[in-house]
Amino acid sequence: MIKLMADSTCDLADEVLEMYDISMAPLSINIEGKTYKDRVDIMPDEFYGMMEALSEFPTTGMPSPVEYLAIMKNAIESGYKEILCICMSSGTSGAYQSAELAKGYFYEENPDSTVKIHVVDSKCMSHGSGLLLLKSALMRERGATFEELVEFNETYKTNVKHYLSVDDLDHLIKSGRLSNASAFLGKLLMLKPIMTMKNGKGAIVAKERGLKRVLVHYVQEFIKRNDEKMTEFVIIGYTSDIKVAQNLKVKLEKETDFKGDIHIMQMGVSVGTHVGLGALSMFFVEKN
Repeated sequence: MIKLMADSTCDLADEVLEMYDISMAPLSINIEGKTYKDRVDIMPDEFYGMMEALSEFPTTGMPSPVEYLAIMKNAIESGYKEILCICMSSGTSGAYQSAELAKGYFYEENPDSTVKIHVVDSKCMSHGSGLLLLKSALMRERGATFEELVEFNETYKTNVKHYLSVDDLDHLIKSGRLSNASAFLGKLLMLKPIMTMKNGKGAIVAKERGLKRVLVHYVQEFIKRNDEKMTEFVIIGYTSDIKVAQNLKVKLEKETDFKGDIHIMQMGVSVGTHVGLGALSMFFVEKN
């Protein structure tokens, strides 16, 4: 039996986590002096509803090794002999290192254990690691071995293409993703930055004037970069405006030859803290 687990930045919908028995270690969110567990103590819509009124910028903290270890132990007690943990990029958080520590603690406590544990530094954020998780779950259902799941994740994790556009540049400034000068120019020209992941960290790769141009950019990049053999499904993410995500889905269906599933899922509180209201993302597997 293969157990799948992750941190809460995977942003997979609750019904997906439940359907495929994926356990989640929540990040902590500090909001004006009070600490919450992502998607446990505070849900995305609740957070986005209060975001504009906050006087302080919220901060996030990685899951502790103890939290990861508890999930691993519970899985083993339930009969799982193999555990695959897929974490957000080590370039953006200490979550991967925390999970590795948990793995080490388990083997220190159980030196003779035959349980296999592998922790993936996904080099991804948000639904990027979510894509790896969902693909792994589908492969597991079709009979893939633990070794095959590990090989897939380690081989294709840097092929997971991310695109993220934001509505409020201030959040990118406060999270260190954009300089004040770039933000001022962007606001002046009504430019929306589009980010992707490079070497495990977020990087701005384009700027488009207005949402319509962002959607055009996403579709053009998908047509150019999509690996038709490996992209079984696309994930579109949003923070506060599902209609924009739905518009992108319709555009992909009409203007591309892609016939797979297109999932729309909301970004969680941890990711939303850094990208703000009105964010829109898209994830698929890119050609080499």
